[in-house]
Amino acid sequence: MRIVLDAMGSDAYPVPDIAGAVQAAREWRDEIILVGREDAIRQELAHHDTSGLKLEIVPAPQVIEMEDEPAWAAREKKQSSMHVGMGLVRDGAADAYVTAGNTGGVLTVATLHTLKRIRGVKRPALAAILPLPAGRVILLDIGANADCRPEYLHQFAVMGHIYAQAVLDRENPRVALLSNGEEPGKGNNLVKDAYKLLLDSPLNFVGNVEPKEAIACQADVVITDGFYGNVLIKTLEATAKMLTDLIRDEIKASPLTAVGGLLAKPAFGRVARRVDPFEVGGGPLLGVNGVVIAGHGRSNARAIQNAIRQARKAVEGDIVNAIRNGLTKE
Repeated sequence: MRIVLDAMGSDAYPVPDIAGAVQAAREWRDEIILVGREDAIRQELAHHDTSGLKLEIVPAPQVIEMEDEPAWAAREKKQSSMHVGMGLVRDGAADAYVTAGNTGGVLTVATLHTLKRIRGVKRPALAAILPLPAGRVILLDIGANADCRPEYLHQFAVMGHIYAQAVLDRENPRVALLSNGEEPGKGNNLVKDAYKLLLDSPLNFVGNVEPKEAIACQADVVITDGFYGNVLIKTLEATAKMLTDLIRDEIKASPLTAVGGLLAKPAFGRVARRVDPFEVGGGPLLGVNGVVIAGHGRSNARAIQNAIRQARKAVEGDIVNAIRNGLTKE
């Protein structure tokens, strides 16, 4: 495969971005195309052993920074690493694009300037793959569409269903709506109207789920609008950090608990790895004419490598054509 990595993506670019790219190139022997400021990329690559690896540099002089307003940056920074990188995918010179950069910038550049929407897609949706104790759950939308119509949620469900089948190998994925109650009449007008559409669809729709059911993996695909999806995922991240910090502080509170913490350290490490979002790396932008994986700005090298892994899986699952064909059947 030929995977494009935005070397100017993460908060600490290009250090974790390039380290993750080197690790990915070494593990899978694919060609990784590093897009960004050439001098900075070459300087950082000099710190790594790249012998035998397929690493290409494609210059892009501009960067869409985290603080940039997405619409302005997408319009004014046409030579950004996002424009150039996604342009390679659009032109067939690469199979997928991976970034840990400005999420709004990714959405705007992909949908309005480079890849554009798959025919029939009303709104692309940004998905997150949640690493939960009982398995992995796809949550969408998590921020691309703050205001939605019922038909958008229905289409998100179709795309999430297709992704779960093609990439996560779920034969008949369970699809659910995020709501404030499990009963059919719960939720706001958007949820109630979307419920009716999904009930009449051929999807394996299991009804409404509250956050506690979603976390318990009682559905494989959880659908919501971008506002509530973004609030939910940020709440999960904040809660996980709060609990981790609280446990660490309490373990250090006395010599006895410190000894117990030392004995339990391997178990804590295993738990941390099971629920660490960096073990997933990034989520797909579904509904655009190309594989796009967006990661967190705080991504480290492992997260970048795993985001590239997600891109490889999406390419292997031929997710763009799967969505195109799936929407035609709808």
